[in-house]
Amino acid sequence: MSTGRVQIYYGDGRGKTSAALGCAIHEASREESVIIIEFLKKKDSDEIAFLSRLEPEIKVFRFQKTDCYYDELDEQGRDEEQMNMKNGFNYARKVLQTGECSVLVLDEILGLVDKQIISEDDLIRLLDLRSEDTDVILTGRVLSGRLYDYADSVYEICMKKA
Repeated sequence: MSTGRVQIYYGDGRGKTSAALGCAIHEASREESVIIIEFLKKKDSDEIAFLSRLEPEIKVFRFQKTDCYYDELDEQGRDEEQMNMKNGFNYARKVLQTGECSVLVLDEILGLVDKQIISEDDLIRLLDLRSEDTDVILTGRVLSGRLYDYADSVYEICMKKA
C-alpha cells in the first residue's frame, strides 16, 4: 500500500524508466491505481506503448506532440513543447490534489528542472500536494541537492562496464 513516499531514479545509466515502471507494475498488481506522465520523450516510445495495454490499472499520459526528442527541436518547437510539458505538469498537480491515484510516476521530470522548464521549487511544491496515500516516483538524469534531501529513497543508475 502507498505511504506518501517520494522515490527518485536518476543518473546517466539506462534503466531509470524501467525501474520506475517495475514499481508501477508491482503496485498495479496489488490493485493500486497508477498514473504515469512522461516528459522529454519521443512520441512513440515502445516501452510506454506497451504499457497502454495495461489500462485501466496503469494509465499513461504524454502531453508532448512531436516525434522528435526535445533537444532535436528548433527554438519554436521547443517553445511549443515547453507549453505542452507544462500542461502535463499541471495535470500532475490535479492528480495529486484530487488523490486520483495511489502511485504517480513522473518520468523524466528531473529533466524539466535541469532544462529550466520548471523550477526546483515548482517540483517541490508539487510533491507537497501528495497525500499520505500517494507515492510519487521521479526519474531523470540530473538530481539537485534539495530534491535529494527531500526524497525518501534515491537510486542512482549508472553504467559500470560497457
